[in-house]
Amino acid sequence: MITRRATLVSLPFMLSAARGFAQQPVPQPPATLQTALNGAAELEPLKVVLVSRNGEMLAERAFNGRALNASSNIKSASKSIISCLVGIAIDRKLLEGPDQKIASILRADLPRDPDPRIHTITIGNLLSMQAGLSRMSGPNYGRWVASRNWVRFALSEPFDGEPGGSMLYSTASSHLLSAILTRVGGKSTLALAREWLAPVDDFRIGSWERDPQGIYLGGNQMAMTARSLLAFGELYRNGGKAPNGRQVVSKDWIDQSWTSRTNSRFSGDGYGYGWFLRNIGGEDVKFGWGYGGQMVYIVPSLGLTVVMTSNDSGPSARGGYRDDLHSLLAEIIGAVQPA
Repeated sequence: MITRRATLVSLPFMLSAARGFAQQPVPQPPATLQTALNGAAELEPLKVVLVSRNGEMLAERAFNGRALNASSNIKSASKSIISCLVGIAIDRKLLEGPDQKIASILRADLPRDPDPRIHTITIGNLLSMQAGLSRMSGPNYGRWVASRNWVRFALSEPFDGEPGGSMLYSTASSHLLSAILTRVGGKSTLALAREWLAPVDDFRIGSWERDPQGIYLGGNQMAMTARSLLAFGELYRNGGKAPNGRQVVSKDWIDQSWTSRTNSRFSGDGYGYGWFLRNIGGEDVKFGWGYGGQMVYIVPSLGLTVVMTSNDSGPSARGGYRDDLHSLLAEIIGAVQPA
């Protein structure tokens, strides 16, 4: 028989247990690709998101009244494309390799009495943003593109660091690569891109700004659709092979490009040859990043290629919005990972 005292003693425990049971979190259904993209609609600058796994399109979504097939200025994501063209030039023996010095190729544009360090800068230094030359991004960008000769201007400014030293992110470094490609390839960088990347289905470059000498701007002002940027990302995910199986750029070059050589002073991300490296959603991710949120992400472990394009103007185009896109990628990764 249960006495009245025993009943009274046990009652608080019963109530406590009931309260504890009531406070247990309600299990949430696993995130899906659809729910991740539905939430992404709150990111006002976002234009298009494409998600492909092992060559199969899992999702393509336009946001905020934008069109799926509209072109975007992919900004500095084009630096990854310049890097690819350099790799192809090396594969074709037009360039010796990343350790080749640039001074002899750009001799005509060297200053009259150059800093001796200019003779030590290599192709690889330009690719990894370790040339040591004065930065022509950020506050210096305007006066650089206002100059009469962008190549000569970039080579004439005082050094900001040592060749092979810390990362000094500069669009001028990518533009010097465009000038080098033009000279060794005997054609404009755009013509080389159209010829060399022709086997890549859906890859197209639209409008692209040129300097006063007609050299296409390496690393900025390139128009491309999200589908075209995805095709480029798929080329790298597939180890440099086009959909028809043709080897467009060597896998060795991709491996070199995805090897961290320095770190961004702004984000701490690793940086290879035109590609950023970061762990997102528990996976190692390689990505090209353009100002304002122009992203091509590759997650090799999952066979995943994700492209995001965005409005490139306004305050939300800065670093905080980039982090929002990284978070969106983390949700996408969580949604497509095997259970």
